[in-house]
Amino acid sequence: MDLDYSYKVQKEKEEKIARAYGKELRISYRYAVEMCREIKGRKLSDAKKFLQDIIKMKKALPLRRYKKGVAHRSELQGWYAGRYPVKVAEAFLKILKNAEANAVYKGLDVNKLYILHAAAMKGIKITKWIPRAFGRASPHVEQTVNLEIILEER
Repeated sequence: MDLDYSYKVQKEKEEKIARAYGKELRISYRYAVEMCREIKGRKLSDAKKFLQDIIKMKKALPLRRYKKGVAHRSELQGWYAGRYPVKVAEAFLKILKNAEANAVYKGLDVNKLYILHAAAMKGIKITKWIPRAFGRASPHVEQTVNLEIILEER
């Protein structure tokens, strides 16, 4: 299966990067976008620790764009709105571990890996039906998410 990544890498850097892709994940697109913005540029070990803290509900994910009606979090420094998207953090952690395994297979040093690129894109829509009164039904559309993560050895 040949996946087309949105981030193009020059041929000289190709042996210093590792990629991973999650396709049609049933997670929140909005939280996935916020998570990509938050982990991009971080060291791999720091990003994994951040995701584990979200899963344990020790740290909140700061919401910058999709923040309407979101409560304030006192542990956030420099920002006020945040939540704990556990399902999204678990999906990101799984893809990061996959990218790390790909880096080990390529012979890269795990301690020098940084997240070069993280992107969330809308996937296919899954249509379901909710039964209503008098024999009718209403559509319920579920949006899936495609995630891509590229690690670079520095």
